[in-house]
Amino acid sequence: MTARDGEQVWRIWVDAEARVVSFHQEAGFQMLEFRSWEYFQAAIDQYTRQRYRYQ
Repeated sequence: MTARDGEQVWRIWVDAEARVVSFHQEAGFQMLEFRSWEYFQAAIDQYTRQRYRYQ
């Protein structure tokens, strides 16, 4: 999570081919950025249901 102009931002990096979600920047992963905690949580729930691995 980082602050930009007082706003909170949550980021995850996703490799859909390998089915991996990272909470740290990873080469070759797609970055997703959320400005809503609810949307961030919904994305995590979705990846969990799809059995993505977390690192």
